[in-house]
Amino acid sequence: METRAKVWLTQDGIPIMGAGKVALLKTIDEERSLQNACKKMDISYKHAWLILKKINERVGHDVVRTVRGGRDQGTFLTEHGKQLIEEYERSKRYLSKIVDDDTAWENIGFRITARNKIIGEVVDVEKGDVASKVKIAIQPTILTSLVTAEAVDALDIKEGDEVYAIIKSTEVLIGKFVNDTDNTNDTVDRC
Repeated sequence: METRAKVWLTQDGIPIMGAGKVALLKTIDEERSLQNACKKMDISYKHAWLILKKINERVGHDVVRTVRGGRDQGTFLTEHGKQLIEEYERSKRYLSKIVDDDTAWENIGFRITARNKIIGEVVDVEKGDVASKVKIAIQPTILTSLVTAEAVDALDIKEGDEVYAIIKSTEVLIGKFVNDTDNTNDTVDRC
């Protein structure tokens, strides 16, 4: 068995686009023509325009622009259209990374197998380009954890935060309670 997930972008809980709409935008970008994109994807021209209209309405910006006549005619993505594709691809890569990482399942509510979880307060964060030192006050001492700079940013670790020092035989991990978007569940992120 394997875990699979779908990604779609939403705004205020309303879906903007998922894989199919992203594929349409990418095909328009490749073909430089809505008509050719429709042929390639085997969808009707009208259906494609309705999809584009719905995306435009939901994001409040045009995602394509059409140039008629002349040498440079065609249908092209706007900067907003390109940004939507980038955001979708970034989210998809992030989700794939989590799904493929066996230890990441701890981030979504599964139990952590480490027995030594100690609550402390962050007293200092020394950010580096690749790695960061996080000092955690655990009475009566200070514990220092060396974690990636990316993890410090992802967990938004800063001085004064309450975190877990999760001590394993080979490393000291850091976990922090974060609220999900609808504030119904607390989860522990781990780095």
